[in-house]
Amino acid sequence: MTKIKKDTIEAKGLSIQIYTEDFKNDYISLTDIAKYKNSEEPNVVVANWMRNYNTIEYLGIWEKLNNPNFNPLEFEGYLEQAGSNAFTLSPQKWSNSTNAIGLFVKLGRSGGTFAHKDIAFKFASWISAEFELYIIKDYQRLKDDENSRLSLGWNLNREISKINYKIHTDAIKEYLLSDLSNEQLSYKYASEADMLNVSLFNKRSKQWHDENPDLKGNMRDYASINELLVLANMESYNAILISKGMQQKERMIELRELARTQILSLEKINSTKFKGLDDKSKK
Repeated sequence: MTKIKKDTIEAKGLSIQIYTEDFKNDYISLTDIAKYKNSEEPNVVVANWMRNYNTIEYLGIWEKLNNPNFNPLEFEGYLEQAGSNAFTLSPQKWSNSTNAIGLFVKLGRSGGTFAHKDIAFKFASWISAEFELYIIKDYQRLKDDENSRLSLGWNLNREISKINYKIHTDAIKEYLLSDLSNEQLSYKYASEADMLNVSLFNKRSKQWHDENPDLKGNMRDYASINELLVLANMESYNAILISKGMQQKERMIELRELARTQILSLEKINSTKFKGLDDKSKK
């Protein structure tokens, strides 16, 4: 998965870059962390760390737990050699030969060796327990800020979706169900809501509940910000299509295409946004 620039954290006066895959698996610059020990040649610090038996053992265990494509035979070979005077292993060679995902090397300006946060904290503790705590503290601050922003945006889009759902159900009642009983009306509401669910989430409400029996609420309560924004647009657009007398099958085709194109557009916007942040960091 492509890693995009996310942010930086501060520890003892040093700026440390962070990249992310999915806003959950963060990768922290070992090169920046190593500058705390050797600001002139941080890569030497990383190389020395990679020579240790305990380091190779930890990296291998982490990969076994998190990476189904990890090559354990290459790992065992490195583990036998680790710690000897002649043993050297670069992060690039480790990643290429074992199919490791815990480390990656970024070339060019603002480049260096990056590691999954689990591994990065382990590296920081090897350098200095005190420095590790400073890193963890500011990393937690970053995550708290991020969660606050995401929560605010998610709640806003969820409220917009609920407002548009009222517009959606009013259109159903006015144009489709004026002569139905309350029970029939309820069924039709559910049918139209499930049409939107299938168009956006590719599953009906019952299917989601069957797959997630321990979760409260419905699939919309667990949707992403992008999905909620698209859902709100779909509800408004479906109300317009209903008012025009379009049949459900025809509307579903239109709505599936709307969902697909808007999700792709939002992903492109987000990718461009973070690419812009990355470009600014290189200047």
